[in-house]
Amino acid sequence: MMLRTMTKADLGHALDWAAKEGWNPGLEDLDPFYAADPEGFFCAELGGNMAAAISVVNHTDSLAFLGLYLCAPAYRGQGIAHALWLHAMKHAGDRTIGLDGVPAQQENYRKSGFVLAGQTKRFAGRLSRGPGKGVQSAAADEHAALIAMEAKACGYAKPRFTAAWLEPAQTRFTLVHREAGKPNGFLTLRGCHEGWKIGPLCAPDLTVAQALLEAAAAHTGEDQVMIDLPAESAALAAHCLAMGMQPVFHTARMYRGPAPLAGRGQNAVGTLELG
Repeated sequence: MMLRTMTKADLGHALDWAAKEGWNPGLEDLDPFYAADPEGFFCAELGGNMAAAISVVNHTDSLAFLGLYLCAPAYRGQGIAHALWLHAMKHAGDRTIGLDGVPAQQENYRKSGFVLAGQTKRFAGRLSRGPGKGVQSAAADEHAALIAMEAKACGYAKPRFTAAWLEPAQTRFTLVHREAGKPNGFLTLRGCHEGWKIGPLCAPDLTVAQALLEAAAAHTGEDQVMIDLPAESAALAAHCLAMGMQPVFHTARMYRGPAPLAGRGQNAVGTLELG
């Protein structure tokens, strides 16, 4: 067994694998994921085959995020994924490490020193169309302000990842709500193997969040849209229910080390893989 850092091509393979496992990643996730931390993606290899994968991406000098944890069925129960876990965790050093895990794995994460900090619920369904008042496409000279806004909303910065995430692509783009000519809320919408995902969404209140979703609906049409909402965004969750969206699963946000303090407002998680 070889435990090693992934190449960019390996990461592309891992994302394809995640799609086959039903994780439904974005169609153009590879470049911004890799830009977040090229040394933060790991795999276990046996006989030339990728047996397990994981990411421990160092966002800053104080925080890392764990995700993309996969093990092929033929290699489960043999300690391979756990060995890779231990190997990858070293990359974070003494940083706080966050993750979004399914509830069934909470006890395993707890044994590794992770403490429950909150719950995130995914809603799926169609967006309701509306005027989207005050919302337009993001401008390049606004990216620095949006990066800072997102960092305040979730409680920690992801400068390399968010900078790459905000760069427009064929199937990923960002909408901004402006007040007095300045951005005070935004969302990023990306096409996935099935439907669309929104994340992050940052808004000071429900009115701004609703306008952003209305503008996004002009792009998603009748397609299914998914959005991951922390428990603190209760008003936005209620609005999603009112639109006819349904909760489809939830994850546990956990940290090993001091947990960051999320900001106020109505916000959605960027990605469950990178935080």
